[in-house]
Amino acid sequence: MTGNAVTESADGRAGISVLVVEDDPVAAAAHTLYVEREPGFHPAGTVHSCADALRFLERARAAGAPVDLILLDLYLPDGHGLQLCRTLRAAGHTTDVIAVTSARDLAMVRQAVSAGVVQYLLKPFSAAALHDRLERYARYRDSLGRTGEATGQDEVDQALALLRTPERTTLPKGLSAPTLDAVASVLREAETGLSAAAAGAAAGVSRITARRYLEHLVDTGWAVREPQYGSVGRPELCYRWRGRA
Repeated sequence: MTGNAVTESADGRAGISVLVVEDDPVAAAAHTLYVEREPGFHPAGTVHSCADALRFLERARAAGAPVDLILLDLYLPDGHGLQLCRTLRAAGHTTDVIAVTSARDLAMVRQAVSAGVVQYLLKPFSAAALHDRLERYARYRDSLGRTGEATGQDEVDQALALLRTPERTTLPKGLSAPTLDAVASVLREAETGLSAAAAGAAAGVSRITARRYLEHLVDTGWAVREPQYGSVGRPELCYRWRGRA
């Protein structure tokens, strides 16, 4: 498949094939790179809309190489990711789905479970967080890969537990998940770029602390750093959210 909407791996690599469905080109490229670096996985392609995802999956199935897993953004330009899931199930696609989104509404999480989403990963996340989900997904597939019947309830429970009980994601030393969430939320909701002082005040932390978390968001691709020029003096560094839901 060619064109700006879709990029496809054509080397026929074995392993778990992954379709990245993400409308933000920067995030899509990052997710695809994560998949490329994950042992046992390879990107089947990258698309930016529901329609492109459905076409890609139909063509892959027709070619006898159905996609194993979708990394799915929920808010796409031509529809909602969960509606795409329902459409795929109705069309007979059994591809597994990991939602990759900043949608934190618990009702949305419940709907995702009912739509067959096997994991729900909140943005912003680190490469380690996605690695953890992919590794667990691979172990889950391995645990259910044989034919025949389960030996008992324990085998079923253990297979499902691989998906439902991930280890806590490791952040760089000195950073905490609650503070990261607070700073990221402030930046995401800001209509313009924020200085470290402004972000810290809104999140209830010091300027120095806010800067550390803002720099982490820049390093992981969820924010951009840019100078803001005033009438006099040196420009002030401001931070702007780049991640998309």
